[in-house]
Amino acid sequence: MNILVLEDDRALSDYIAEGLGELGHHVERVEHGQDALASLLRSPFDVAVLDRMVPGIDGLGVAREARRAGCHTPILMLTALAGIEDRVEGLEGGADDYLVKPFAFSEFAARLIALSRRGPQHVPQGQLVVGDIEMNVLRRTVKRGGRAIDLQPREFSLLEQLMRNPDRVMTRTLLLDRIWNLGFDPQTNIVETHMSRLRTKLNLGFDTNAIRTVRGSGYILTSADG
Repeated sequence: MNILVLEDDRALSDYIAEGLGELGHHVERVEHGQDALASLLRSPFDVAVLDRMVPGIDGLGVAREARRAGCHTPILMLTALAGIEDRVEGLEGGADDYLVKPFAFSEFAARLIALSRRGPQHVPQGQLVVGDIEMNVLRRTVKRGGRAIDLQPREFSLLEQLMRNPDRVMTRTLLLDRIWNLGFDPQTNIVETHMSRLRTKLNLGFDTNAIRTVRGSGYILTSADG
C-alpha cells in the first residue's frame, strides 16, 4: 500500500514507518498539516494516517479540507483525545476510523488494511454504504434496499461501527468500549440485547441476515450485497 502519515512526533513516526515498511508498504511522512493536505490533493494514496494534534492545520482540519476538495482517500485519525465527543467530531469531520494513543501496532496495521480494502468512498460526506445498507451519519438516517429504518441511538451507533469496519469482526469488548465507553466487561448482555433489536429492524422484509455472528469472536457486516 501507498500510505501517507502525518505525525510530528519523530519517534512515533519512525516506529510507524519502520513497522509498515517491514510489512511491505510504502510510507510518505510529513510533520505539518499543510504538507499533508498538499500531498493528499496531489498524489493518490491507499490510505492516510493523520495525527489530530500537529502544528499548523491539525489532522481534523486536514481531513475536512481534503473532503471539501473532493479527496476520497480513506483516513485513519490518530489522537490522544479519547472522549466520545472527540471521536464523533473526528468521524464527522471526514475520518473513516479513529484510533486512540497509545495503540498496539497489530491493531493499527489491521485497521489500515481494512480501510484500504474499502477503497475510496465516492459518496457524499457523512454517507456510509455497505452492501444494500446506506447510512447518513450527519442526518442520522439509515436505509436498507431503499427502505428507511428507524433506529434508536445505541442501535445506530452499533450499526455505524459495523459499517465503518466492513468485513471485519467487531468484538463485544471493542463495542463496549466504543459505544458505551466501558473499558471493562460489566457482565451483562447489553451488547447482545441491542444487537438483537438492530438485527430485527434491519432484517424485516429481507431474506438475508445483514449481520453475522462469529461464534466466540463477535459480529461482522459483509460488504457483499445481500
